[in-house]
Amino acid sequence: IVKLGWATTFVTPNLQQKLDAYRAGGIPVSFGGTLFEAFVVRNQFEDYRKLLDKYDLKYAEVSDGSLEMDSDQKCEYIRILAQQVTVLSEVGSKDEAKIIPPYKWIKLMKEELEAGAWKVIGEAREGGTVGLFRASGEVRQGLVEEILTQIPSEKIIWEAPQKEQQVWFVKLLGANVNVGNIAPHEIIPLETIRLGLRGDTFS
Repeated sequence: IVKLGWATTFVTPNLQQKLDAYRAGGIPVSFGGTLFEAFVVRNQFEDYRKLLDKYDLKYAEVSDGSLEMDSDQKCEYIRILAQQVTVLSEVGSKDEAKIIPPYKWIKLMKEELEAGAWKVIGEAREGGTVGLFRASGEVRQGLVEEILTQIPSEKIIWEAPQKEQQVWFVKLLGANVNVGNIAPHEIIPLETIRLGLRGDTFS
């Protein structure tokens, strides 16, 4: 799935042609969760739904990484959107000072899946230095392992923009692990990691 990150949708030239090109290639597209948040914070949720229809999107991301949102309210947004599109919901904060304990990650993921999310996304931002990771980019291994005791791995997309993070998840969960926030120029290198054609996963 191609994600047009945060609110780049509103400043990307030739957006419709871009979406048409992906559609012609059979590649689903979603707008980033921050765009959803930008509409919600302005009390324009219905306008956001119209935007999805306008561009005939089949996927949408629901997140609360940039604003404070009650979990019940977030689940209600998921329930409504799930009747319109396939929903990806993101758990975790973009604020590196905000450390969410493992039990709360699990609780939120469970609630959002029950509300109708197709998959839940573990937040890391495009830098890979928050949420699932420490500021150094190191995986919060205990957090990931605890989440996996309660949430099926196939229901989770782990944001893993850094090569070392991708390698770690492939080694832990196998070649077909769901990873996200992969920059376009990293797609081919990631595929070689998945296939064991790079030194990191050669064996």
